[in-house]
Amino acid sequence: MLYELRTYHCLPGKLPALLDRFDKITLKIWDRFAIRQAGFWTTHIGENNHQLIYLLAWQSLAEREQKWTAFLDDPEWQTKKAETEAAGPLLTHVTNQILQPTTFSSVK
Repeated sequence: MLYELRTYHCLPGKLPALLDRFDKITLKIWDRFAIRQAGFWTTHIGENNHQLIYLLAWQSLAEREQKWTAFLDDPEWQTKKAETEAAGPLLTHVTNQILQPTTFSSVK
């Protein structure tokens, strides 16, 4: 199992809109593609409270490539993303890492 750590860096004041989009739109579309999330977090205490951090679980890089590409190309996703950004972008940038659990990790 591989995990993808994604961090969405929001413009000031845009985190609530991003959270709403994930809650009401994105996760439903991910369900259609069987994209598995392993958790979502915001910063409670720390230097940046304009971030959404989450993990996706993948069986392989090939699975990630196939499902993520299909999601990004999905017409419903493209329409909803455009609608939720009609007043301007929500993010400054996105960072991501593909993580592999160590042999001693409690998460495999």
